[in-house]
Amino acid sequence: MMDFILVPLVVGIITLGIYKLFELFVCKKERIIMIEKLGDKLSMGDISSKLSFNVNYSRSRFTFSSLKAGFLMIGIGLGLLIAFFICCAAFPNYSTGRDAAWNVSQQASLVYGACVLFFGGIGLLSAFLIEMNIHKKEKE
Repeated sequence: MMDFILVPLVVGIITLGIYKLFELFVCKKERIIMIEKLGDKLSMGDISSKLSFNVNYSRSRFTFSSLKAGFLMIGIGLGLLIAFFICCAAFPNYSTGRDAAWNVSQQASLVYGACVLFFGGIGLLSAFLIEMNIHKKEKE
């Protein structure tokens, strides 16, 4: 059906990939040359006097990425489950899969997308609120 676009698309993607690969190696060489020139101009005494690292060890090293991912997955799963129940209740013969018209299929996909985004957002929002409560308790 769309075979006329496939060949130029593949050629374009391959060309872009090769270009980016060459650009990566060229930029790496440029960065190495700049570091060498910078190293020749500065001595170690200059670097240690100008740089100061502000390291705050009192902060918690606990990251909340697993909490965010977990709540996001819970939200997506809950969204899919609720979307299935909404579609079963709203569209007749949806669960059997027979006599599903194009219009019903489009409306069901809209319900699924909206529920997944809504409950995924609620999951991330709840993870954020839990994270803020934990940070507030740490400060006290």
